[in-house]
Amino acid sequence: MENTKNSIYKIITANGTGTGFKVASRDYVITNYHVISGSKTVAVEDHKQNRYLAKVAMVNPEVDLAFLDVQDLKNRPGKIKLDPNYEVKNMQTVFINGFPFGMPFTVTEGIVSSVNQPMRGRNYVQTDAAVNPGNSGGPMLDENGVLVGVTTSKFTEADNVGFGIQHTDVIKQINEYNFDDVKYRVKCNSCDSYTLEESEFCSNCGNRIDISVFEEFELSHFAQFTEAALEELGANPVLCRAGRDYWEFHQGSALVRIFVVNSNYLYATSPLNKLPKTNLNETLTFIASNKVKPYKLGIYENKIFVSYRTHLSDIYSAEKEEVKKNIIGLAKEADRLDDVFHDRFGCEMSMESKVDELEMVSEIQHTAVEREETLQRENTGVHQEDTSAVERLKKLKSLYEMDLITAEEYAAKKKDILDLV
Repeated sequence: MENTKNSIYKIITANGTGTGFKVASRDYVITNYHVISGSKTVAVEDHKQNRYLAKVAMVNPEVDLAFLDVQDLKNRPGKIKLDPNYEVKNMQTVFINGFPFGMPFTVTEGIVSSVNQPMRGRNYVQTDAAVNPGNSGGPMLDENGVLVGVTTSKFTEADNVGFGIQHTDVIKQINEYNFDDVKYRVKCNSCDSYTLEESEFCSNCGNRIDISVFEEFELSHFAQFTEAALEELGANPVLCRAGRDYWEFHQGSALVRIFVVNSNYLYATSPLNKLPKTNLNETLTFIASNKVKPYKLGIYENKIFVSYRTHLSDIYSAEKEEVKKNIIGLAKEADRLDDVFHDRFGCEMSMESKVDELEMVSEIQHTAVEREETLQRENTGVHQEDTSAVERLKKLKSLYEMDLITAEEYAAKKKDILDLV
C-alpha cells in the first residue's frame, strides 16, 4: 500500500484542513464537500510540503463529495485503485489515510464494523479505526490500495467509531462527471444533473438547492489585512492559509506562521534552528544581542525562534502600513536568519524547515565526483567504481523526482551507494 501515499494530499482552506486523494485514470483530487465548503479555490499540499492551487470543480453536498482541479498535478498519476465489483466485508482490515488535526501524514488500521450503517438517510461503511478531524476526505483502503470508502465523519462523543462514504457511491460520482472545462458545478442528487449558475433550485428537475452551496466564506478584516501583506510579499494567500485567521507557509526554507493571540495580538513567528551542541555561548550571545529589531529572537524547547507581535488595534491605525511592512520583513528575515544560524553557528535546521532535497542530491553527486577525482589521482585502477556510483546517484535522483520511490527509499539507497564509494 506504500505506493498510494503520494496520491494522498492535505487540503487547506480558510476554515481548516482535511485530506484528498487521486485515483487511477482521473486527474482531479477527491475530498469531502464539508472540507471545502465556503471555498471555490483552496490549497493542496503534497508530502514534500509543496502547495498547489486547486479550483473546486464539482460538489455534491448530499453525498458529501467534491472534486478539485489541480493543474500542477495533472501529470501525477493517481495510484489508488477503483473496483466497482469490490465486496466490502465485515471484520476485514481497512486503513485510514490522511492528515489528522493538520499533522503530517498518518495511517491508522482498523476493521469494518458494519458494511451498511444507516446514518442521515444514507448507508456508510463503519470502522473502529482511529478517525480524527483532518482525516475527512481521505481514502479508506484495503491492504492492496483498493478504495473501500472515503472517510467522512466521526461521532463527537464516541470513541472508535468512524464512517466512510461507500466506494460504490464514490465510483458513481466519478463515472458521471465527464467535463474538460473547469467550472464550479453543483450536482443534484435527485436527477444527477449539474447546475452552474447560483440558484435555489436544480436547473433540470427543480429540486431545492441550499443557496449557501454557491457562496464563499467571507474573510475577516484581520484576514484581509494579512493577506494583503502576503500578496505584497509575492505569496498567494490561498496557498498560505491554514485555518480561520491562521496562515502557515515557507519563505525559502523557513516556516512562517501568522495568527491571533488572546484575541488581542497579531503574532508572526518562525521556528528557525535547533540550538547547537557546540558554540553555545557564542550563539546565546548573538540571540541576546537582539540585532534584528523590530523582531525578537528567542528560545523555546531548545529551538530558536524569530517573532513579531503587535496589538490588533494597530491595523486600524496610522501604523497599519508599518505593521504590514513588518510582517513582510519577518518572513524575509526568517529566511535569512536560519542560514546565519546554520552557517555561522552550526545550528541544524528546525524540523519545520523546508529543505530542497533535490539540491541535497546535487551536493551528494558533487561530493561523489570529488571522491572520484581524488581516487583517480591516487590510484587509477579504482576510479571506475566511483564513476558507477555517480551514475547510480543520477538514476536514483530521476526515480525520486518522478515519485517512483519514497523519500525513505531514496535515503536508504543513497546511503548504500555512498557507503561503497
